[in-house]
Amino acid sequence: MTKICGDASNFAMSALRGFSLIHHDLVRLVRGGVLRAKPGPKGKVAVVLGGGSGHYPAFAGYVGKGFGDAAVAGDIFASPSTQAIKSIARQADLGGGIILGYGNYAGDVLNFGIAADRLREEGYDVRVLATADDVASSDASTRERRRGIAGDLLIFKIVGAAAEAGLTLDEVEEVAHRVNRQTCTFGVAFDGCTLPGETEKLFEVPKNRMALGLGVHGEPGIDEQDVPSPEALAKILFDRLLAEIPHEAPRRVAVLLNGLGSTKQEELFVLWNALAPMFENAGLTLVAPLVGEYVTSLDMAGCSLTLTWLDEDLEQYWRAPVDSAALRHGTLVGDGVADLAVEDEATIVYMRSATAAGRQGGACVADVMENLAKMLAAEESSLGHIDALAGDGDHGQGMARGAAASARAARNAANAGAGPATVLATAADAWADRAGGTSGALWGEGLRAFSTALDDGRLPSAEQLSQGARNSMERIMLLGRARPGDKTLVDALVPFVETLERELAAGHELVKAWMESAEAAYQAAQDTRNMLPRMGRAKMHGERSKGHPDAGALSLALCVRSVGRDLKSGMAAQHGHDLLHDLRA
Repeated sequence: MTKICGDASNFAMSALRGFSLIHHDLVRLVRGGVLRAKPGPKGKVAVVLGGGSGHYPAFAGYVGKGFGDAAVAGDIFASPSTQAIKSIARQADLGGGIILGYGNYAGDVLNFGIAADRLREEGYDVRVLATADDVASSDASTRERRRGIAGDLLIFKIVGAAAEAGLTLDEVEEVAHRVNRQTCTFGVAFDGCTLPGETEKLFEVPKNRMALGLGVHGEPGIDEQDVPSPEALAKILFDRLLAEIPHEAPRRVAVLLNGLGSTKQEELFVLWNALAPMFENAGLTLVAPLVGEYVTSLDMAGCSLTLTWLDEDLEQYWRAPVDSAALRHGTLVGDGVADLAVEDEATIVYMRSATAAGRQGGACVADVMENLAKMLAAEESSLGHIDALAGDGDHGQGMARGAAASARAARNAANAGAGPATVLATAADAWADRAGGTSGALWGEGLRAFSTALDDGRLPSAEQLSQGARNSMERIMLLGRARPGDKTLVDALVPFVETLERELAAGHELVKAWMESAEAAYQAAQDTRNMLPRMGRAKMHGERSKGHPDAGALSLALCVRSVGRDLKSGMAAQHGHDLLHDLRA
């Protein structure tokens, strides 16, 4: 819903005034819309665009050199009045005739049509262009009934460039109708939009579902299905539009992957990564594709794909310079998508352990890391939820990513015959590289410090494991500068290390000592519920975390528990050896 609203009835005009203030170099505010701040040359065809508000950057964002000469803005999702259209068209007129561009919606068709008739009666030469690119709203045999949605951007840009190039009104009109016929759009919605001042969405999409064939005025889709993978979504969008391109049509296409208001730019890039190869595979050449929000629907979550198949003239106008809030560029050159092939890193060569016990120890470390990865994948959501209470909510994801990369790297090293120290050091570097952030760096360095206590020539001993734990603790505390009581992983790590050392010094076998230490760590993690964080960004929201354990302390405790279970099960027996026997030695 709209949080910054004020008087809902005046929302659209308030937004338009704010837009005009920030873009005063491009537009001039007039009653009901905006004009180019610096009008085009006398005799130029005036391109006047418009429709309801709520679609920014359409339509005010399209006003500027090489694009629209003016935009008429109605209220949210409502056609501008006939009077407003007439007034702005008169002011935009440069003596070369007027093109009125709008989406093919009943209110717009009515008001722009009446305005055109009235202007003609006054002596103006006026032509109309109702964009009709939405393939979901009608089939190809009744194309004239289709709605105008994100194709507005491509159609109006090409028409605006044709007018800027000095074409006559008849010529611009011919370009307009040609590009309108050669443009098609298909979209999906993940959630509906909310009118300013309202709390209920215009339509609801069930969780983990998406609506197909949405409209930009809050109209629900024509069908519904589960949200697919990016690759499957790309195929849905692409295949629907590919069927629209006539066999004899040009194979060069302008493309817009459009966000509808609240779909993150990064999500669109993920989708484009899946879409881009499909064009080449279909024998289509991409010409200056766009990815971003260009025709929105308030806060709707969703996206649409638009294709315009380009002949030589249309491509020239698509590439032409433009200076508007929505698009600002010189003449565009180049085709297609850059080759993003990434050179593989040089193959890592691991020193093979000289002993069978060392190779077996390396395999055991890899097993441990794989089990850690499985456990953290299962706990990802819960750890993220806890972290979100006073942090940024990414702890679960980071731990899962780091552990998964660590497990893969450890297995590769173990398969090459590396010993425990090398396998763990390799796993540590992979964890830090993939997890990222503060936690990733600390875990990577902590595991690498642990590895320095191990020996590539034999299975780790109880003494080595205890020393490794201490090395890890000291390294993490040095780098992170946290101390017990700061509500960090250190609150679980210190009790674990101290208990492990105490239990082993008392003569207890490793498995018992480790399990006791793991329980001490888990209890210490739970005790962080009553603490206030004193480190990092969490300290700014400390009260929010009161009553909840620290995510870092809890994940540490869960990890040492997981390792304890591996020790208890004697996993090395899987490799033809009794691990516990060696560890006691």
